[in-house]
Amino acid sequence: MNGKSQLGEFLRTRRSQLRPEDAAVPTYNERRRVSGLRREELALLAGVSASYYTRLEQGQSQSASPEVLDAIAGALRLDDSERRHLHDLARADRHRPRARRPAPERVSEAARQLLDVLSDVPAVVLGLRSDVLAWNRLGHALFAGHLDPGGPEIAGRRPNMARLVFLDGHTRELYADWPSKAMAVVGNLRLVAGRHPRDAALHALVGELSSTSQEFATMWADHRVRACTVAAYTMRHPLVGAVNVIQQTLSHGPGPSIVVATTEAGSPSRAALALLGQATALGTAQAGPGHEAAPAARTAPRVPVDPAGPTRSGPPAAG
Repeated sequence: MNGKSQLGEFLRTRRSQLRPEDAAVPTYNERRRVSGLRREELALLAGVSASYYTRLEQGQSQSASPEVLDAIAGALRLDDSERRHLHDLARADRHRPRARRPAPERVSEAARQLLDVLSDVPAVVLGLRSDVLAWNRLGHALFAGHLDPGGPEIAGRRPNMARLVFLDGHTRELYADWPSKAMAVVGNLRLVAGRHPRDAALHALVGELSSTSQEFATMWADHRVRACTVAAYTMRHPLVGAVNVIQQTLSHGPGPSIVVATTEAGSPSRAALALLGQATALGTAQAGPGHEAAPAARTAPRVPVDPAGPTRSGPPAAG
């Protein structure tokens, strides 16, 4: 996964995905051997010579200026995230960095305090490669209640959200629109790979997922990138049923980020999270002082769901 090959693969893949009619390129009803634009057509749209663009795709040129890259991005109709990714790949191509072992990731005291404050909101601290570095009680219950809640505290046992999405049956069932979540995970890993081409652990993760999941390998080869800052999902939780959430990523600089799942005020989904909080609190209390609660999905019974929402004479019901 080096910068040189990634730049060429990205350009070739995105060019093949751009149809002539989308770029207003006349075809005169001819039969075409390529699925998208030809190299010379893309070069013409970008205002560069066909030979120069060909060298870029083949990894034989490392001198592309920011202006040329922006012109190519415009011709390929890339969005802002994809444009930044193109610049990242070109930068890696020029420097040809060697892979190196990354420093261990840690959770700052500020992040731990934020997790404590967000006690009524599911929150997870994710590292660069989607490793779970910490979570609050509700975050564990919503995203991975079937796993050991103490897993993030031990570096060698930390859950990885990318692995869970592609290799864990519980997590696959958790998302009603699993393909959308899976593509978001791959798109985000693509962005990270472009920004950190020397990260050996990231290379290993991509290789592992590519060899163990054909779905991941197919999505990775598509070269789509996506900044997962805000996304809406319907989650099918085994305890409280359907929960409509907006997952938001709070990030400040290159360090770990915090992912929170919010729900609409007064909605059945908000009631479902409140119910999940009650169930996990009960599990913690039953475990007794000084003991970790068992995974949430195994400590509380399934709560009946009332689609009409909470009533006056009982606990809030989930939607």
